[in-house]
Amino acid sequence: MITDNVKKILSELPQSVELVAAAKARTIDEVQQAVSAGVKIIGENYVQEAQIAYVVIGISAKWHFIGSLQRNKAKKAALIFDMIETVDSFETASELDKHCAKINKVIPILIEINSAKEAQKSGVLPENAEALIRKISTLGNVKVSGLMTMGPVSGDPENSRPYFMETKKIFDSIKSLNVPNVEMKHLSMGMSNSYKIALQEGANIVRIGTGIFGERKNEK
Repeated sequence: MITDNVKKILSELPQSVELVAAAKARTIDEVQQAVSAGVKIIGENYVQEAQIAYVVIGISAKWHFIGSLQRNKAKKAALIFDMIETVDSFETASELDKHCAKINKVIPILIEINSAKEAQKSGVLPENAEALIRKISTLGNVKVSGLMTMGPVSGDPENSRPYFMETKKIFDSIKSLNVPNVEMKHLSMGMSNSYKIALQEGANIVRIGTGIFGERKNEK
């Protein structure tokens, strides 16, 4: 099933779009099946889960952090991940910068936008994104490489469209500013139920979990 799902999704995605297999709570065997089927990027929500999987899978795939990064996990995250997609504060970026400097690494990061302005969600508010990016751009060992958004969880994927449009508008605006040490290259939007809408609105990274692995055992 995993192999077929991956091949189907990859066949439908434009070549310019990167697929992140969202591996939260998946077994190492499931993740390995996805990699064998053609997945090149594994997305992890938890540093501890990533550490365990990385021992087995290693550099046969790239690793993106797609969860909420606690500052006390930044040191380990700096070692494992090729990109952090969920930076929403200068403090988090600064902590990553500090640990990356120690290992001579410049890590690409995406700024997470709370496009729906939901109080319970992480992410910088749209109107504060430019100021945050300018501040982070002064750091030497993290590089802002684009934006990420979740959008609201909704049964109808069409409901996500306005939030994807808003994030793309911010992406284009920041790109036009030509801020030093900022390269607006990646726009990560859309999950299993909404990635097709996200693609229409300019996403070039999509994060798919259920669409690859099926529903988790604790889900109906």
